[in-house]
Amino acid sequence: MTTTPLRKDAARNWERIVAVARSLVDEGTPLQLNDVARRAGLGVGTVYRHFATPEALLETVAAPGLEALAVHGERALAEADAWRALEGFLTRTVEAQVTDASLAPVTAAPANALPRTTELTRSLWSTGTELLDRARTAGAVRPDLAPADLVPLMCGIAHAVHVHGGTTPADRIGTAHRYLTALLEGLRSAPPTA
Repeated sequence: MTTTPLRKDAARNWERIVAVARSLVDEGTPLQLNDVARRAGLGVGTVYRHFATPEALLETVAAPGLEALAVHGERALAEADAWRALEGFLTRTVEAQVTDASLAPVTAAPANALPRTTELTRSLWSTGTELLDRARTAGAVRPDLAPADLVPLMCGIAHAVHVHGGTTPADRIGTAHRYLTALLEGLRSAPPTA
């Protein structure tokens, strides 16, 4: 699908709206389009022309993070070692969740406002499922672990880090790595006994 490029002033307005929304999300303030317009110094109609709903704006803010995860997922699928591929993908996913406040509400939403978000979240789900299936086939993870288990486990880590992870990004990533390591050790299949 091709889209008509925005005029320069419209493109600047779009960028300003997204930047304001990004700062609001990062500070934990719910997105309200009227508030975004006021903070961006734009008319409310301008914001609504670009983003019909707060959900569409939030998904636009989250899109670069989702796209980066999708690219990492493609690289993980090319990794020959099934365990390392799954571990690397889950590590990158939890790092993104604890450093980008837009990802959790977008990935937890029951529906998407934008087709691109649906495409990206389906791609990530498919990648996670394939990586888990490969690791299970290789005997690297517990056979009872289902793809549907990964999302709540990863969300649990992200929530725990949000509550107990510290105040700086480095603290949160360090805590996330500790929690993820404990989780991954629990996911591994038991070594065969002699």
